[in-house]
Parts: sequence; structure tokens; C-alpha cells
Amino acid sequence: MTRFIDLSHAIEHGMQTYKGVAVPHICDYWTRDQSRANYADGSAFQMGRIDMVSNTGTYLDAPFHRFEEGDDLSMLALERLASLPAIVVRRPFDAVGLATDAADLDGVDVAGRAVLVHTGWDRHWRTPAYFEEHPFLTQAAARLLVERGAKLVGIDSHNIDDTRPGTGRPVHAELLGAGVLICEHMTNMGALPEDGFTFTAVPPKVVGMGTFPVRAFAQVEARL
Repeated sequence: MTRFIDLSHAIEHGMQTYKGVAVPHICDYWTRDQSRANYADGSAFQMGRIDMVSNTGTYLDAPFHRFEEGDDLSMLALERLASLPAIVVRRPFDAVGLATDAADLDGVDVAGRAVLVHTGWDRHWRTPAYFEEHPFLTQAAARLLVERGAKLVGIDSHNIDDTRPGTGRPVHAELLGAGVLICEHMTNMGALPEDGFTFTAVPPKVVGMGTFPVRAFAQVEARL
């Protein structure tokens, strides 16, 4: 028996993922009442419209997000996005602090895997606290993940980089520069087993875009 664990936030009208970035606007493009006149049997359909920036909700970063010459979403093979062997790294912010450094990942087998960093910060989603002083990875941690062959790195925080004033985005540069994908604003990692599961986060195949929301989930096979 297969068990699925949803690791994504729902996208809702007017919700905020980043301060200062336009919120999504969700509405009807074609209402059910409008559609009935087009069908002899009075069938009714709803066609929706959503206007949003690509960094909304739980989303995947492709190399093009950081590097103009990098792979955009349309260039990502499904093997890089779906059914990846995965492992969760527990880094509860209230017990260990905000930073996850290389030493915190030493000894973790990340080769060929999606590495999901569980901080518990998702408890602040849709609150002002979510945007400030959030957990992150250090550049040294990102470099170690690249050197040891991680395929994707996810986090249940506002950003995988430290976003405090005066900081850059070295983790994005290290990971995306090496073709390691990033999934940010994840949730529900507390439901994951330590390992023995696969991870999927597939965005639409859009040319010229480096970031887009995903339905991120884990798949756990029951052990008999």
C-alpha cells in the first residue's frame, strides 16, 4: 500500500508569500451561468483565472531563476523532479537555531537524493512572523550538498538563504549553479519518516521561467 504525504501550501486569493510582491488574484474567467447558453443541454462549466508572480506558495527553483544561461522549467527532465529517493534532516529552529551549517549535515547520505530540511517554520505561514528571522542554510552547507551529490534541496521556511539585511544569496548560487533544484515554502514535514520515501515536485513546462508553484509530495511504501 502506498501512502502520500502532501508537503505543499494551498494557494489562495490574496495570500502573501513575500512582502512587497504582488499577491495572487483568483477569479472566474468564465462563470457557470455564462457557459450554459453555449450548450443545448444547459451544461455548465467554470473556467478560472489566476494572476500571480511565479514565486507564490510552495514552488520550485530551476537554475534559470538565478542564472540567465541555466535550465528553465521547460528544460527539466522528469527524472530530476519526480520519484526522487529522499531523506529528511530534522533542524527544529526552536531547539537548534536558524542556521543549518555543513557540520549539521556531515554523515548524512545525500547522494542522489532530495534532501528535505525540516525546521518547523511553516507553523508561522500566513503570519507576520513568517517573513522575519527565518531558518536557512549556510553557503558551506550548500557546498557540501553539491559536493556529495544531492539532487534537490527543500526547506519549510521563507527562504533557503539568509535574507537578513546585508546578506546575498550564496545558497541559491551554489545549488542552482550546480544544477541542484530548490523547493521552498514547504510544509507538513513532521509527517515524513526519516527516510525510505520518494519526493516529487513537478512544475508546468514553461519556457523562459525559472520558478513556479508545485504540488510537492512524498510517497511512502508500506513495509510488510
